[in-house]
Amino acid sequence: MKKWTIAILACAGLISSLSMEAQNALQIIQPVNFSQVEIQDNFWKPVINRVSTVTIPVCIEQTEVKTPRIRNFEKVAAKKGEKHKGKCYDDSDVYKALEAIAYSLKNQPNTNLEKKADEWIDKIAAAQLPDGYLNTYYTLTGLDKRWTDMEMHEDYLAGHLIEAAVAYYNTTGKRKLLDVAIRVADNIDSTFRQKNVPWVSGHEEIELALVKLYNTTGNKKYLDLADWYLQQRGYGHGKGGIWDEMKAPEYCQDKIPVKEQKEITGHAVRAMYLYTGAADVGAAKNDDGYMNAMKSVWEDVVYRNMYITGGIGSSGSNEGFSVDYDLPNEKAYCETCASVGMVFWNQRMNLLTGDAKYIDVLERSLYNGALDGLSLSGDRFFYGNPLASRGNYSRNEWFGTACCPSNIARLVESVGNYIYAKTDEAVWVNLFIGSTATLSLQNKNVKISQTTKYPWDGDIQITVVPGEKTKFGLYVRIPGWAQNKPVPGNTYSFSDSASTAFSLYVNGKTENYKLVNGYAFIERTWKNGDNVHLHLPMPVCRIIAIDQVKDDRNSVALQRGPLVYCFEHPDNGNHTMNIILPDNVKFTTEFKPELLNGVVVLKGNAPVVSVSPDGLSATTENKPVTAIPYYSWANRGAGPMQVWMPRKIQDIKIIP
Repeated sequence: MKKWTIAILACAGLISSLSMEAQNALQIIQPVNFSQVEIQDNFWKPVINRVSTVTIPVCIEQTEVKTPRIRNFEKVAAKKGEKHKGKCYDDSDVYKALEAIAYSLKNQPNTNLEKKADEWIDKIAAAQLPDGYLNTYYTLTGLDKRWTDMEMHEDYLAGHLIEAAVAYYNTTGKRKLLDVAIRVADNIDSTFRQKNVPWVSGHEEIELALVKLYNTTGNKKYLDLADWYLQQRGYGHGKGGIWDEMKAPEYCQDKIPVKEQKEITGHAVRAMYLYTGAADVGAAKNDDGYMNAMKSVWEDVVYRNMYITGGIGSSGSNEGFSVDYDLPNEKAYCETCASVGMVFWNQRMNLLTGDAKYIDVLERSLYNGALDGLSLSGDRFFYGNPLASRGNYSRNEWFGTACCPSNIARLVESVGNYIYAKTDEAVWVNLFIGSTATLSLQNKNVKISQTTKYPWDGDIQITVVPGEKTKFGLYVRIPGWAQNKPVPGNTYSFSDSASTAFSLYVNGKTENYKLVNGYAFIERTWKNGDNVHLHLPMPVCRIIAIDQVKDDRNSVALQRGPLVYCFEHPDNGNHTMNIILPDNVKFTTEFKPELLNGVVVLKGNAPVVSVSPDGLSATTENKPVTAIPYYSWANRGAGPMQVWMPRKIQDIKIIP
């Protein structure tokens, strides 16, 4: 029991160089930055384009027209005594939108969008105080109250500002926002670390951002400040806000020191940002104390507290975790931002260990838990992501607390960050996304290209163009689901024995490879045009959960490739939740280009229970049923939806 809780290449090259210098022995793999990756993928390219052309404009309109977020910065600069409007943390949505814009300018250069970003940056810079402090809420409501309540998100906002500044500098080479961020970080450092004043951030984010600032500037002060933030936790320093109201340091991951933590607690998004920062600091400082803690906490999350969609944080009361295996479906909270955080954290864990299981979880969260937060039209959003609905749940245009829209926007625009990784001697192919990466190995330029119809098809063509013959290793991830294991741990398993044997060829011939930490490892002297063909069979697999997950007992979920499927009302009518999936029900697949922006659907015949008009009797009849990818539901109006389906009639909750 536990828990309530670019463009300018010279600039890109500088950042890459500084990042490489900042790393050390603990981090065994280097990330390949999105600026080095061109995406041509048939699945992700349209999503990225929609975010650039629809989602980001929505964020801009909401930020400067429909809500007072930008206006608050203008008020500070005007110095006319105007009052702050909105929530104390609204500045963060401006920064996350700017970060999404930065990535978008790399993916899809747009002069007008860049001008808009520069306009915002000018207003942000004008709102910064001479000592570096920047927070519109406290500047407009009373500077005497700044840094008095740890729950008021001051350093959370600073973290998102830093992330936006690094991304914008990386893409454009413009450093005005970066200089603002440096002054903010310097102000925090002199206010706290240099004076040894205890401070526990209520909403973590600053830790991972400071490591990005360190990697960008090479200034070790920012790494030390990030480490200082981590070391504040677990000693009773937390106070104010949520600590006083809930009297639960677990909520903010403050009950015990970070290096001693073994269980996930509290608010899910805060936890993901904290542990991402801890992994970053552990890597940069070669501190295995953080790494050991991260492994223990990760196992607690993935083995006992994660949905089959990769979503986390089941409890709405604390936007986070409750007790092990408490994974309700209809009442699942599963905040979109938490799934975004799972992508961040699992990437860092992979870089630290070289183990593909972390990318397996990243992929699950990305394609299911996170992508579900964005509508297919790009202008509607989910805050929470339940795994069942009786028809009373739908997407929103915006939220009072609007962290999720800009967060999913920045994730989609930066998906190029997660496809490849490298050392000087090897390349890792982590995600199967049509793309080309330009890398430097052994002081030689090497291009790695992928062509694939993933996630609809399991054929992946990887072409190597080294310029000149070069010997290096290639690690190609073999997903756990292709090795008869849906996710790490034993909470979920495949109930059927469909063959998922993969095959791997180089230049059309069977290749000798070694399985190393979930990767097929090939080492050879590569020449221009060498081709690696990975074939991943994609049968429809039935997933069951252990009995400890009481809401999934005697139920089954469907998965094909990396995608979890669900049954929704437009395909199955009002009796969507009356479908039964006995073990003998078989499914066929069909790609429907006109449906939901193009999806593979699962079709079968299954028993469906119907209730008589008088409600006195029920009949069961075999009917055609259709399942769609979970991420695509709620795009055709509100209505019933379900991921986990009963296997027997006595387990059904009949809907008249």
